[in-house]
Amino acid sequence: MLTSGTLHIVATPIGNLGDLTPRALDTLRSVAAICAEDTRHTRQLLAHFGLERPLLALHQHNEDQQAAQLVARLQGGDSLALVSDAGTPLVSDPGFRLVRAARAAGIRVSPVPGACAAIAALSVAGLASDRFSFEGFLPAKASARRERLARLAAEPQTLLFYESAHRIEETLADMAGAFGEQRPAVLARELTKLFETVLDGTLGELAQKVAADPNQRKGEFVLIVEGAGDDADAKVVEGRRIYAKLSEHLPPSTAAKLAAELSGAPRKALYGRNED
Repeated sequence: MLTSGTLHIVATPIGNLGDLTPRALDTLRSVAAICAEDTRHTRQLLAHFGLERPLLALHQHNEDQQAAQLVARLQGGDSLALVSDAGTPLVSDPGFRLVRAARAAGIRVSPVPGACAAIAALSVAGLASDRFSFEGFLPAKASARRERLARLAAEPQTLLFYESAHRIEETLADMAGAFGEQRPAVLARELTKLFETVLDGTLGELAQKVAADPNQRKGEFVLIVEGAGDDADAKVVEGRRIYAKLSEHLPPSTAAKLAAELSGAPRKALYGRNED
């Protein structure tokens, strides 16, 4: 009876190549082929370590089509590795459809742990890490981004986001608007790379630091924002979000009354703040 191969989910460095684990090297060396988000990028990584393996492109545009073919190879006995451009696959990267298809076919899927930018940033942030919510990349369009942030404003868990260089200023401004300028946060940039920086302060302070220093607008970012705090604070934040929406269509006093009922926040904290 033919034995199926294994699909290995292999974490790769997010910057410092010394972070590729010995087990990851052994796995990449042993598989029949490596599924990569960007084969050019992965080829450079393999060349650095003197590895030559067949590469198969697997990205968001072809994953649905490729998954069936890759599962067939695995069922035929080939073991494969899945990598992303950097860090742990499937964390804001393609791959879950292949993993789902492989598991549905009864194929063993095995993690090879390693670097992950979100967890690396959280480990040095100094913010609560017992409960956190990874939100990945926010929407590129300003209206959708602000709507998403408004929904998260009352979230008590620590919030983790990825962001790109060309949107970091806008995102910080939108976060300050949604969460308040005084909300504590940490901005981690270029982790494990030459120009690694970790800035902390309030969202308002971080926005000022980034605006004042062009170097802080370059590279890859992880933004970590403190949760909404105790239950009373969370209710007020949620109440203000609801009030802002309702007041677009209702008189302020009516909007505040409904927002208070829906959120449990004191009416005065909503209506008084916006109308005084």
